[in-house]
Amino acid sequence: MKQVKLAYGKDHVSIQVPDKAVVIEPRHLPGLSDEKSAVLEALRKPIGTPPLKEMVKSTDTVAIVIADITRPTPSEKLVPWLIEELSHVPKENFVVINGLGSHRPNTKEELIQMLGQEVVDTIRVINHEAFDDNELVHVGCNSYGSNVYLNKTYVEADFRIVTGFIEPHFFAGFSGGPKGINPGIVGIKTIQDFHNAEMIGNPQSTWGVIDGNSVQDAATQNCLMAKPEFMLNVTLNGEKEITNVFAGDVIEAHRVGCAFVKEHAMFAVEKPFDIVITTNSGYPLDQNLYQTVKGMSAGAQVVKEGGSIISVSECVDGLPSHGNFGPILKMRSTPQELLDMINDPAFSMFDQWEAQKLAMIQLQADCYLYSLLDEQTVADCMINHVENIEQTLKQLMDKYGPDVTIGILPLGPLVIPYVAQ
Repeated sequence: MKQVKLAYGKDHVSIQVPDKAVVIEPRHLPGLSDEKSAVLEALRKPIGTPPLKEMVKSTDTVAIVIADITRPTPSEKLVPWLIEELSHVPKENFVVINGLGSHRPNTKEELIQMLGQEVVDTIRVINHEAFDDNELVHVGCNSYGSNVYLNKTYVEADFRIVTGFIEPHFFAGFSGGPKGINPGIVGIKTIQDFHNAEMIGNPQSTWGVIDGNSVQDAATQNCLMAKPEFMLNVTLNGEKEITNVFAGDVIEAHRVGCAFVKEHAMFAVEKPFDIVITTNSGYPLDQNLYQTVKGMSAGAQVVKEGGSIISVSECVDGLPSHGNFGPILKMRSTPQELLDMINDPAFSMFDQWEAQKLAMIQLQADCYLYSLLDEQTVADCMINHVENIEQTLKQLMDKYGPDVTIGILPLGPLVIPYVAQ
């Protein structure tokens, strides 16, 4: 037996697993020795644009878009460094827009955690309002027939910067880049179109795929309708340290970053496993079950049909309590019935995309969850509740027999596992 540490909340849980279990992790990259210097260097020698400082006039209003608290983007570092690099711009000319998508607004205390006390005290910071038409402006219609509504404050700014971090994404291929804008600061109608059942169900809408991925294409089209003049994205290791910096043009620099992530986050296995144990890479991504679907999806890439996935995710924020994810899961009694409902063109409800992905996983494998959620809540989601990970693992090993195969993703969706052809 060997011990494996699984990311869980702000710490980890340790379990004993058989020696033959395959541990699937991204190649560890050390954090940069001087993160600030690396970021400033990228701002001064960007990809596809002039240096940032040369692009911004002292009279410009500058909008900086950040990711919300469910993402580990180190905004508390990036935003102050951006403002420092643009020191010729008065602080009253800046606005930081928290890219919530359809998530709940973040509290002042959370914004301080995300940005630091000084930024919150000296810079205008606003939560994006996807549900308030008065805070949105129509900027066009994409090739999929979707009307695109964007944050009005962002559109009206003289200079627009989008920040974020790049990691594998379970239906957009990769996060970061255009996704900071869409769904980060678009209206709810655009978000629903962007996550419609046909797009989410497309086989190309999956981990590590850019070309032919309709979700990434829609995000790109929507982003370019009010293109940010500059992008600052980073990559992170398992300790949330910055490992590389990509700055400049939102498409060109992002694609370079995606290629870097793909090189370091792909993990091939010879054949799928009977049992996969996965996490959601710990805090902040494992705050709720909605986000936990990402880690489950990572595990689903390498689990056998009829296999089992054990997800280890704290879910301190519930399902969450806001939004439609929980209510949608209660609308039908089986994953297939749920999927049929969502695939009906007459059905449209925000958060359906996460329920759709979960149902697709549940049709492939039995799903188990170790979390802070109570047993009834987990059962209502058609998932098996786990009290003790090792005990559940033992029961499943007995079920699959002496030749059982086990794969483990201690950092969940920070790695893209795949079965080699």
